[in-house]
This record gives sequence, C-alpha cells and structure tokens, in this order.
Amino acid sequence: MNVAVLGAGAFGTALAVALARDGATVGLWARDAAQAQKMQETRLNEKRLPGVDLPESVSVSTEIGNFDSADIVLLAVPMQQMAGFLAAHSRQLDGRALVACAKGVDLASGRGPTAIIAAACPAALPAVLTGPSFAADIARGLPTALTLACTDEAGAARLQAALSTPALRLYRTDDTLGAELGGALKNVVAIAAGTVIGAGLGDSARAALMTRGFAEMNRLALALGARAETLAGLSGFGDLVLTCTSAQSRNFRFGEALGAGRTFDSGITVEGAATAKAVSVLAQKHEIDMPVTTMVAALVDGKITVAEAVSALLSRPLRKE
Repeated sequence: MNVAVLGAGAFGTALAVALARDGATVGLWARDAAQAQKMQETRLNEKRLPGVDLPESVSVSTEIGNFDSADIVLLAVPMQQMAGFLAAHSRQLDGRALVACAKGVDLASGRGPTAIIAAACPAALPAVLTGPSFAADIARGLPTALTLACTDEAGAARLQAALSTPALRLYRTDDTLGAELGGALKNVVAIAAGTVIGAGLGDSARAALMTRGFAEMNRLALALGARAETLAGLSGFGDLVLTCTSAQSRNFRFGEALGAGRTFDSGITVEGAATAKAVSVLAQKHEIDMPVTTMVAALVDGKITVAEAVSALLSRPLRKE
C-alpha cells in the first residue's frame, strides 16, 4: 500500500509511523524544507514528535508531486489552512481518496473538512479520520480506536481495511457531518474544561462543564442533520472525554493557561479557538443556545474575563436537565 501524509506535525508523523510499521510505503510531506531535510537525514521529528524513529519506508519531502503514486492521501494540515492548501494543490490531489485528519470548522466559510475537500477536488473521495487519540500513543503503537467517516460505503470499507493496523482500529460511519462536528465541538469544550482546572474550580465543576458541553454538542449537531449515535460514539463522547481530562490535549492546555492567567505558546495550533468563533456564528444563525461555546469564543477574543464567564454561566436561569 502506498500512502501520502500531507503535514509533518505530531499527528501526521504519528500516522506515517504507524502505517509504515504495518508495511505501507509512506510519503510524508513537510512544509518547511529545512525540517524535511533534517527528518529525512536523522529519521526523527524532534520538533513535533520527539523520541520516535521514522521507519525507512517513510520518505520525507516538500514536493507533493513526489507522492503522485499514492492513491490514499491523509490531509494532516491544520483546519484553518485546509481550504487554502487544497485550492493550491487541487490538480495534484483531485481524483484520489482524501482523508481529512483535522478537527474543526472553517472560520471563513463555516464548513467542515469533507465539504471543503468536495468543493476543491470534486472527483476525489472525501473522508474524515477522527476520534480519541494522541499522536504519541499512536506513534508508540498503543491501542487506539478511531472513526472513519465517508458517505461512500464501498470507499469507506476500502479505506477502513487499508488504514487499520493491529493497534489502530477504525470503525466506519456514513455520518460525516456527525463525525466532523463531534471532533470539532469537543475541542471547544476541552478549552472550557482546561479553563475550569486552570482557574482552580475543581474536578466537580469540570464534570458539570463536560456534561453541559456535551448537551450543546448534541443540540447543534442534531439541528444540522447529524445523528445522535454518532455523537455518542468515538468521534463525539469518546474524544470529549480524552481531551477534557488530559494535559496531552493542546486545547485543554490552552484553556488551562487561560484559567490560570498564563501566556500560551502561540506556535502551538489550538483548533478549538477558531472553532469556538465559527460555531458561535452557526449557533446564532440556527438560534441554538450554546452558552459554553459562546463563553469560550468571548474568552479567546479577550472580550470577557474568566471570572465574568464563570459568573455568567452560574447565573443562568434554573431549568430542567
């Protein structure tokens, strides 16, 4: 099997390592030429995934044209860069299976990954790979289960078989919208959960926040046409639990820094920050009550303080669950 992974961040590199260990020939695209050369020479990605050796069957390059023989392409570029990336490389990528590995909602258009893929590459097979996973766990070969969402049943079955490994188990669904929204919205809740912990509000408050955040996720997803069982699965509830309870989550750490009043490394991609703003617009458009998301968007923009956000949430009218 020949696979291209476009994006040499932690997750893209981890997927390349896992698939190569399972016998695939993998091309790994890196945007930065110096990084690509260093990775190719040292067989390490110390900047994004330290301590993990790249198998010899992984070739690193800045030239997407070097991976033309790959019929499966994993798009491991940040969500807010995906539309521009696909527009720039649509001719080279159209007609192949394009599997988005980013989680979020495009701030400019309000679209998810598969809609962006379909618009840029109409002859491609769009899919999304999402669910509870940390790059370090995948790279170490630890057991991980993910959701593969694709509306084409035959194509989904082919991708599921090709991308599953003994340690990486993929479950497939045709509810791409639900899988995308689960992966996107849980990042927003993870920022809120991190804020709760960073502000010293305790684990009980985090549990309440996660529960109410999950209710928000369902309200929006169901209103937009997703299925409740998808949100209750790996790509929704599963991913929510992972990212709201572990400091390995970038979104959680970002929220924790917000809650504690610390500066966060601007070089780390935090998909939930832009997603909160995009989803707030969607919620207003569809008249859906999403107080947690609204507060996260306001916090990210610096429009309110943590204390003000907590006060606003706790002063909402009492109601039935």
